[in-house]
Order: sequence, then C-alpha cells, then structure tokens
Amino acid sequence: MSNTLEAIHLLEKKIKNLLSNYEFLKNENKILLQNNTNLQYQLLEKEQRLINQKKEYDLLKIAKTIEGSSTNTKDTKLKINSLIREIDKCIFQLQE
Repeated sequence: MSNTLEAIHLLEKKIKNLLSNYEFLKNENKILLQNNTNLQYQLLEKEQRLINQKKEYDLLKIAKTIEGSSTNTKDTKLKINSLIREIDKCIFQLQE
C-alpha cells in the first residue's frame, strides 16, 4: 500500500512539474511571437524606407544630370525615355 501511495505522490509531483514547465514555455512562446511580430514590422518599415531612399537617390542623380553634370547622362536619358513611355501608355489608356 505504501508503494502505491508513493507512486501516486511521485506521479502528482511529476505532473505538477510538467504543468509548470508547460505554462512557462507557453508564456515564453507568447513573448517570442510578439517579439517576432515586432521585428517583422520593423523590417518592413526599414525595407520601405530603403525603397524610398533609393527612389530619392535616383531622382537626385537625374536632377544632377539635368543640371549639367556629365556623369550618368545615359542613365538619365534612359529614365526620361522610360517616363515618356509610361506617360504615353497612360494617354493611350485614357483615349480608349
């Protein structure tokens, strides 16, 4: 009878320990998921900022070329031609 009671107490102790570990891991997982979400949001913000900075840089290069700088004239001409094609497409769509 004593062995049975000891086994039951040992089993109860192990179950309580498992439940305690489960709760701890559950809370830790929740915190990690929140941290992951925050980091993903920050990454998206940084990527968007990088895209905007690249656009500004390209516009600055074009502005400097138009201003009279002899560097990047080929890139500027290509960009202007690309913009003209986009405008032509828009005009064509409006005429339909």
